[in-house]
Amino acid sequence: MSTLMERTRTEPTATTEAPRYRKGKDHERPGILTYAILIAFFAISAFPLWWSFVISSRQSSDTNLVPPAVLPGPNFLGNAAKVFETAPFLQALANSVIISGAITVSVVFFSTLAGYSFAKLKFRASNGLLLAVIATMAIPTQLGIIPLFMLMAEWEWVGTLQAVILPGLVTAFGVFFMRQYLVDVIPDELIEAARVDGASMWGTFWHVALPAARPAMAVLALFTFMAAWTDFLWPLLVLGPRNPSVQTALAALSASGGQTPDHSLVLAGAVLSVIPLLILFVLAGKQLVAGIMQGAVKG
Repeated sequence: MSTLMERTRTEPTATTEAPRYRKGKDHERPGILTYAILIAFFAISAFPLWWSFVISSRQSSDTNLVPPAVLPGPNFLGNAAKVFETAPFLQALANSVIISGAITVSVVFFSTLAGYSFAKLKFRASNGLLLAVIATMAIPTQLGIIPLFMLMAEWEWVGTLQAVILPGLVTAFGVFFMRQYLVDVIPDELIEAARVDGASMWGTFWHVALPAARPAMAVLALFTFMAAWTDFLWPLLVLGPRNPSVQTALAALSASGGQTPDHSLVLAGAVLSVIPLLILFVLAGKQLVAGIMQGAVKG
């Protein structure tokens, strides 16, 4: 009996075989091919931005070099200074920050509020209203430009920032996105428990829905800010050349050279316009990952 017990102690069991477990872990690690594909996709995606920086630091004639230039030159600071001299680019940056920031805050707040209402509140015709909101996504934006411009002209808002901000305060995509996220993240029992504890409708939204919606709010904020920052058609129509956004200022740079635009000047302005987005992406990316991990741990 004692020898049998000693033998069972010394012999490893199937569940404690370390070599097989380690071999499985090593097998799950990405290989060289995976890293090669990721590096190739990154290089293809980042090359247009890098080439824009290269040309913006050189002369405009360098765009015709064969093979094309791939290393930056010494003229970026000079071209950047010329950008601010040719167009009111500093004012355009400030206007774009105001427009994009106001639209982002409004879209995230109202989309979260409406998404929570459609996801967790029971009221009449909720499905019909949600279907109507989703149906507006199928309508091209260009169809409403003329009546919207006429409305802004009647209000004497043409040439002002509020004419760009007002049409983008709420988006159907934001409402649908937040509704789809909140419908599964927040349990109905949690809302009922908050109401039993005496929380009001607004208190339940503020203390229960908002903390759970932070990861989706970060994603929506990032996409909304980028869409508002890169919007060109509506600001071009409603804003004047004296009060431009970044994109309309870039169009002014392109037209400043006449029939032969200065490509190095235009691309220098494009690089300067991308820098705020890169900074925002780095900052929001860290908060986004932290919010997702926090939500996963709580879930």
